Amino acid sequence: MKAPNTAMVLAAGLGTRMRPLTNDRPKALVEVGGQALMDHMLDRLAAAGVETAVVNVHYFADLVEAHVGRRTAAPRIVISDERPQALETGGGVKQALPLLPDGPFFVANIDSVWIEDDASAVEAVARAWDPARMDVCLMLAPTATSMGFHDTGDVFLEADGRVRFKAPGETAPYVYVGVHITKPSVVADGPEGPFSLLPLWKALAEQGRVHGVSPPGLWMHVGDPVARDVAEAKLAG
Repeated sequence: MKAPNTAMVLAAGLGTRMRPLTNDRPKALVEVGGQALMDHMLDRLAAAGVETAVVNVHYFADLVEAHVGRRTAAPRIVISDERPQALETGGGVKQALPLLPDGPFFVANIDSVWIEDDASAVEAVARAWDPARMDVCLMLAPTATSMGFHDTGDVFLEADGRVRFKAPGETAPYVYVGVHITKPSVVADGPEGPFSLLPLWKALAEQGRVHGVSPPGLWMHVGDPVARDVAEAKLAG
């Protein structure tokens, strides 16, 4: 099955927890190991065969547009403008649908970096993707090999790849680490304005339509200045 060659990259966040690093730039342009966070993700996607990335912009939108305009490496960048209002994860993807393919595509956050084994983690998600059985396929990591995410986890991963979201009070062994494949239909009927993907995923998971894969590696959520420093140290080896 052919892997998606288009991605939606979510770069419109305010990055309030990253202050003061985001006083003069968006979180997408905070550097980790000498490279902007969004470039870490764009390079991972390009290495997995993504040819076009739709990038949404809101906070310091002009800086993001200028930055991607200077990139010479793949993927090709298309801007989804959210200057009037930040639309959250679901609303951002819905607004960008006219810029995205009719078939499945990647969606990626910009605040996850990782150290993978020899195999590409993005390609592992693509290999697991089966549109006959799923509407969403999440990249997951064990809480034991991830840093800066929820210590109590997000989901359980069944033997057949299906995902079950934890109930209140439960501790789950896996966290979502910021990359997934989705069908456009997941957000197409969403409300106007801002909305989150998470409630949509939970409803689809009840129908067995959300799957996941956990590639080997070390995953780091860069959500605040301390996490940025930790990630830099890990990437430096």
